[in-house]
This record gives sequence, C-alpha cells and structure tokens, in this order.
Amino acid sequence: MQAGIIGLPNVGKSTLFNALTRTRKAEAANYPFCTIEPNVGVVVVPDGRLDWLAKMARPEKIVPAVIEFVDIAGLVAGASKGEGLGNKFLSNIREVDAVVHVVRCFENEDIVHTCGSIDPVRDIGIIETELILADIQSLERQIETSQRKAKGQDKDAIASVDLISRLIPFLNEGKSANLFPIKDDEERKRLDHLFLLSSKPVIYACNVAEGDLADIGGNKFVAAVRGYVAQHRNSGIAVICSKLEEELGEMSLDEAREFLKEMGVADSGVSDLIRATYDLLGLASFLTEGPKEVRAWTFHKGMKAPACSAVIHTDFEKNFIKAEVVAYTDLVAAGNVAKARELGKYRMEGKEYEMKDGDVVVFRVNC
Repeated sequence: MQAGIIGLPNVGKSTLFNALTRTRKAEAANYPFCTIEPNVGVVVVPDGRLDWLAKMARPEKIVPAVIEFVDIAGLVAGASKGEGLGNKFLSNIREVDAVVHVVRCFENEDIVHTCGSIDPVRDIGIIETELILADIQSLERQIETSQRKAKGQDKDAIASVDLISRLIPFLNEGKSANLFPIKDDEERKRLDHLFLLSSKPVIYACNVAEGDLADIGGNKFVAAVRGYVAQHRNSGIAVICSKLEEELGEMSLDEAREFLKEMGVADSGVSDLIRATYDLLGLASFLTEGPKEVRAWTFHKGMKAPACSAVIHTDFEKNFIKAEVVAYTDLVAAGNVAKARELGKYRMEGKEYEMKDGDVVVFRVNC
C-alpha cells in the first residue's frame, strides 16, 4: 500500500521523502514544482520488537515490514481547474491509499513561500478546498450516469444516486468526504468505489525548524495546526524537521541515535511518522522468530488467522489447522520461549481468531 506526501510547494515534501527513504532520490530546491514526476520509495517500518526477538533467536537475518511513500508535486490554489500541475497532482493522489499532508511550521526568509507568509491553517485549507472541489466535479459527472441507470430501476444506481445526493451538499459546506456520516458497511463500500480524493485517511506532518524540536510546545504554528485538526478534522499529527531528518539519513543508525540524544530528542520524528502512517493505512504486524530469520509480516487489521497465514505462503490458508500464538509483551515478560510455554502464555487459536498487532505466531498447516 502507498502513502502520498502532499502539500503546497516549498514546504519540505521532497526533503521529507529523502529522509524517509534515506536517499537523495527526490530533488529538493527552493522553487515551486521542483518535483514533477512522483518519486516512489520503499520505507522500513521501525520496530524495536524485532531487535528483542533477534537477541533471543540469533537469526541469520532480520526482515522488517515496509510501506511505500510517494512524493507528489506541490499543489496550488486552482489545482481543481488545472492551475500549476493541478490535474497531474490530483491524479497522483487518487492512486495512493492514504495521505501525509506536510505543513510548513517554520520561518525562514531564504525559503520562498508561495503565499508570501507562514500560515499553516490557511495552507491546509487551500489544499483541502482543492481536493473537495475536485470531488464535487467528479460526483456531478457520476450522478448523471447513475440517474440514467436509476430510471431503469437499477437498485445499485438508485443507492448511488441517494449517496451522491447527500454527499454533494456535505462537500459544498467545505467538509471532506472522510468526515461524511456513513449509514452502514454497504454504504462504506459504495463510498470507496466513488474514488474521492478527500475520502482518504490523512495525517498532518508539521515541518518545524531544528531549534524547535526540544520544545515543540513553544511553536505557535504547530499549536495552530493542533487546534484546527482537533476542531475540524478526525486526523493525527506528527512533528518532524525534514532538513534534520535528511541529514540523519546520511548517518549510521547508531550515529543518528547519539546525535538525537545530544539534542535532547528521544526519537526521530520520521520514525514516529512512519509508524503512524502504517497505522493510518490500517496495517499491523504479526511476528515470526527462528534461527533462519526474525520477521515482521504485514496484515490488514481485522484479518483472521488463516488469511494471515497466506501472507507467508498462499497454500497455508487452505491447509490451515491452528495458529500457535503468544503476545509479544507476554513473551518479553517471560524472558524466552521456554519460560513463556511453561507459564501457559502460548495458546492455540483456530480459524476465527483475529490476529493482533505484535502476535508472535507459528502456523500449523497440513502441507
């Protein structure tokens, strides 16, 4: 699954992408639209649980979970009408599963702001307005098609007309589709099939100056974003310093940890953002350990044990017998596998078991 990095030009999107991917793949420059074609990078999901399991199992290799990030060109007011790289920008967003909205929360006269001043709430409004306007245009086209089919008593079309007829006035109030009150799971599926830009889950990445990291509470721009999101959006917030994170990406992990420690910062903002995005995409990890490898396997929240076994090998699902499961926290508390078994922390789960994030599992299959 992919998360798209969006925002106005010159807010630090490409610098953040480089930090996330620990590369210089994306051009970062002090002028609008330095990114035109989207950059795609595979990013490791930080997971300290793998380190602990590796100390216990001493495997040949460690395999973390990964997700993809897409660096999308900056958007400007009027994008829904084709301004700037509007049409291209909007089509790129349509292809991702979630959105990381980078908001500039630092002052620097040497870095041009396309609006001439720093106002993160205004900037959020510009982009969200363009997404909503594009959605309204899309729905107006779609409802015409559905209305024609509805005249022939097509039940699916009738339901679509009802949904769209309620959605358009909702969006016209400036509210994004991901806040729209859904009647039931069937309507949720119908909404998903409309492929609306503003229906995608969002996390706001507040890009701050390096000097603000030790005291984020003192940054008035971050405070403004927190207030706006709490009142108007059902979304999370992460605080990052793109420039610093890009520099950390050029260091070894040990050097980066030591550097952050000297700054009085507990962890990388990028690490928090990656984990938050993984969660935003509706993903979680179950874990396996052994002498060959310790590994985090990605699954969608709500998946049951047989479907999760298919993540390892497709044949496992049809030949599933049981899943031997221990919670990671219980395994740590016990200290090792043998002690966890002795304490009865391992349990056998059947086909209806819903896998939990951090489950350490061995699948029993008939093959």
